[in-house]
Amino acid sequence: MKDSENGAETKAPAGKLIYKQTLPTRLTHWIWAFSLFFLLLSGLQIFNAHPALYIGDQSGFAFDNAVLRIGGERTPDAGRRGFVELFGTKFDTSGWLGLYRDDNGIIQNRAFPGWMTIPSFYDLATGRVVHFFFAWIFAITLVTWLAASLLSGHLTRDILPRWRDIRALPRDLADHARLRFHHKREYNVLQKLSYAGVLLVLMPLMIATGLAMSPGFNAAAPWLADILGGRQTARTIHFVVMLLLVGFFVIHIVMVLAAGPINELRSIITGWYRTDAAEKKEH
Repeated sequence: MKDSENGAETKAPAGKLIYKQTLPTRLTHWIWAFSLFFLLLSGLQIFNAHPALYIGDQSGFAFDNAVLRIGGERTPDAGRRGFVELFGTKFDTSGWLGLYRDDNGIIQNRAFPGWMTIPSFYDLATGRVVHFFFAWIFAITLVTWLAASLLSGHLTRDILPRWRDIRALPRDLADHARLRFHHKREYNVLQKLSYAGVLLVLMPLMIATGLAMSPGFNAAAPWLADILGGRQTARTIHFVVMLLLVGFFVIHIVMVLAAGPINELRSIITGWYRTDAAEKKEH
């Protein structure tokens, strides 16, 4: 900032260092990050076994209910290309989706390349073991977080937006568009809306759709798949939620870098967060 008397540049005073992120919040954050990494890559391995999504309860040659297909095909000039077919419209995705060149240089039909899957080679059995293992960790962590947040008041105090937060939404959107970030003790309204959406909608929906695809759970509780529109619809929703979580992750990382990565990382690692100078006067 500039001194009004002599025009010299002066450094803005540092704010107060506060304990913002509790230990349960930090632990669950990193467990989710670790679990979602393995869930994503093992999930793409499983998807490669049948790279298509449908609406309804069944799929097959007798049904015309596909909404997405990823694969490879021959071209009129005897070549090969990768494609993504979305609602009947095909897009050429050669070089990144649909075709895969293995370690021996052989081109194979494969929706997602090996560097995006666990394991990197085609192994459905291992992919399923990894996926289910981290799915249980993911689900148990979410249930534990929900219970702890309800007991401590963290959910209602810090996550669920209130009416005053909604009224501040236009101002908060304008501040983010100008890359003006306010370092406060409480989350801003965009953070509350996004965290509430992820923690209370997307994550539970990911678990519910996963259970609806399980033959064992489906036999014991067929009503869940019925509520979601059928097992194939549940699989499609599962895939869409995955894309939304990946999108959230990308935006989350961009916001961390824009708002000050050192301060943000210190907060989620140690719990300590430096607020703006104005926050120092308030607390």
